[in-house]
Amino acid sequence: MKLPSLYAAPLSVLLMAGSASAQDTQQYGPNPDLAEPQRGLLPDMTIPEPAEWGGQSPTVPNGYTITAIATDLQIPRQTLVLPNGDILVAEGSGGNAPQLKPKDFIAGYIKSQGTTTVESGNRLTLLRDENGDGNYEQSVFAEDLNAPYGLALVDNNLYVANQDAVVRFDYEEGQTEASGPPEEFTKLPAEINHHWTKAMTASADGDFLYVGIGSNSNITERGMAAEVNRAEVWEIDTETGMHRPYATGLRNPTALAIQPDTDQLWAVVNERDELGPNLVPDYLTTVQEGSFYGWPYSYWGQHVDPRVRPQAPEKVESAVVPDYSLGSHVAPLGLAFSIPEMGDEFAEGVFIGEHGSWNRNEPVGYKVVFVPFSNGEPNGDPIDFVTGFLNGDDQTRGRPVGVTIDPEGALIIADDLTNAVWRVTYDGND
Repeated sequence: MKLPSLYAAPLSVLLMAGSASAQDTQQYGPNPDLAEPQRGLLPDMTIPEPAEWGGQSPTVPNGYTITAIATDLQIPRQTLVLPNGDILVAEGSGGNAPQLKPKDFIAGYIKSQGTTTVESGNRLTLLRDENGDGNYEQSVFAEDLNAPYGLALVDNNLYVANQDAVVRFDYEEGQTEASGPPEEFTKLPAEINHHWTKAMTASADGDFLYVGIGSNSNITERGMAAEVNRAEVWEIDTETGMHRPYATGLRNPTALAIQPDTDQLWAVVNERDELGPNLVPDYLTTVQEGSFYGWPYSYWGQHVDPRVRPQAPEKVESAVVPDYSLGSHVAPLGLAFSIPEMGDEFAEGVFIGEHGSWNRNEPVGYKVVFVPFSNGEPNGDPIDFVTGFLNGDDQTRGRPVGVTIDPEGALIIADDLTNAVWRVTYDGND
């Protein structure tokens, strides 16, 4: 597909104006060396061209095997492993934010070049390995949803975070399809929906759901009124459906997970754009009750974003520094805590699905990384665990989204470009 000639010349001029030299490095860990802000008419915009696998598969470490257990899906985003080992896959795409400026059209066009042409499924698909032989049958569990994303099971209640509401299905173990349409449980902010994904997890005791609600802009271009109830993590009571803001100032919390043993809530967050190819770092962090994480007024603690008007020094002063930088523009969309069955090297830590950049010259992300933990905290650089989505010709054959661990110690990966679900198993020979 070619850009219409009407826009081709302005695009080249704007891209040249937005280009800026920078040290092309990524900083990881709790104390990243932040680059100086760089601003132009447009940020650098490069997205790898989609390509076929051609009989190949993603690359995993020695001692591990990766297999596609589902194909021909309709934009798989997040997965949930059910108690009997079945896997639910949320499929769909949402958002209806209008374009405000010419740069929005250009950015939208460029981003669209790295996405699937398959229509949104708006459904849940069930994957079942009936014989335990690693071959999964797939069937539709529920249809006619509204861009489902987050999934959680509490007792016999299956919760789905659509882009406009959390809905609930009755669920019995072994069920292969929903017994009826879902009931609406809690409405979610859905006007504009610049960031439409609604990440979700349940507390360890099942008393609460936590839902991530992204901002309605990069940096308040639509005004602060559009950001009411946005850039937050909500806590929802599973008995009543009542909600409250649990933490604020998280620009786009795209995946949530509860840490085993500690019951601590963690998130991965996509940070703001247009401050350069090496700013602002996306991050992994604990989500502390009542805390403010900076957006829109500041980033990485007290680093003020001068684009925001009016400024709010008192808010900046209160901003919490995230726990761990993942690097700028890697676009983390998946988060799962590991278990010992994943092998000694990957027994303690988190797996993160990095969807990949669109707004820097040298692409980053497009892989699943493992962040090692020690004594319950991140400790060390991220380790590439599943790669090969980005080939040597800067073409992308897949884009990881949600990641989940099944009880046998296999990593489940949703890939919304290949429209597949991958399963990585430990062979015990690393």
